[in-house]
Amino acid sequence: MTSSRDIVSRYPELWNCLRRARQRDRLAHAFLVCSDREETRESFAVALARLAACREAGLTGDPCGKCFECRHLENGSYPELHHLSPVGKMYQIQVGERLNPEPNTVRHFAGSFFLTDASGAARKIGIIHDADRMNDEAQNALLKTLEEPPPRTLLILTTGNPSALLPTTRSRCQILRLPELQIDYVFPGSETLFQALRALFYEAGNDIEKAEACAVRIIGVSSLIRENAEESVANEWSPKLREAADFDPAMAKRLEKQRDAAASGAYMRMRGMFLSAIHAFAAETAFLADGVLPEHLPNPELAVLPENGESIDAERAHRMLKNAEELLFNLRFNVNEELAIRDFAFRTALDQEKEG
Repeated sequence: MTSSRDIVSRYPELWNCLRRARQRDRLAHAFLVCSDREETRESFAVALARLAACREAGLTGDPCGKCFECRHLENGSYPELHHLSPVGKMYQIQVGERLNPEPNTVRHFAGSFFLTDASGAARKIGIIHDADRMNDEAQNALLKTLEEPPPRTLLILTTGNPSALLPTTRSRCQILRLPELQIDYVFPGSETLFQALRALFYEAGNDIEKAEACAVRIIGVSSLIRENAEESVANEWSPKLREAADFDPAMAKRLEKQRDAAASGAYMRMRGMFLSAIHAFAAETAFLADGVLPEHLPNPELAVLPENGESIDAERAHRMLKNAEELLFNLRFNVNEELAIRDFAFRTALDQEKEG
């Protein structure tokens, strides 16, 4: 992740406004950080948390980078930092039970800020990742905390789709827009995916065996994403499960379900990036075919011009884009992903659109 020092340098005017507000002790208690790039909004959220929590920032307007709060917020070990993220196959932030809410739900998250703080931390800080994945019920359950949080509490919501949030949620936050036209397609197997897409479009023309080889590589990336999501979540949750098993077997069972939901959520997030990358490659290839200069593309590193210097067939490029859009549409439903990817690969290699 980009360091918080580096990220603020991209938005000097916005950051100076926040610095002045901190010096005057007028920093808002709830922010909505909006950016198309996940890395940008997450890094800025950490920078904002440091600005709010650093005890020196009230004098200088800048986090010192040396105090307990700065150091532990930068490495993610701050004791009063609470996260809330989407989980499950639907990749949603759950509202939670009213009386005994499960961890990683809105009601459990909100309740964390009303517990006694024994760490001596300067502030309690909560970050809701992909906040647009809260449904109306979950957002309504958060409104009271957003409007009147406990003293010394900072809430930061991050999103790439602010319009999906209720007006009542947005109105309770100071909105920070971090405009960027580029998305970083970094996930397990991303380079393999783009190599396979280039081979599919530029090399596999009318060759079934080459199309199948490309499809196998794309399917392999999809499988790698699932394995990586499961492994990363398992590593994160293993200490919690071991500790719970020693003291409360019933809680361990409950945590196992939450771990599985977290793994599904992590997979769905990376799968969404994987599918977006396929569409972005096809779209930028079509842009190049239409005469857009590479340096004017949002992600010029994705699509490349033919090595032989020939121009791209615009009609064929737009058919590939239509095939990619069809793939994304089909995968919204309960279809076999491998068959859908093979169908996309064969139609692209054979330069065909799906009939009807």
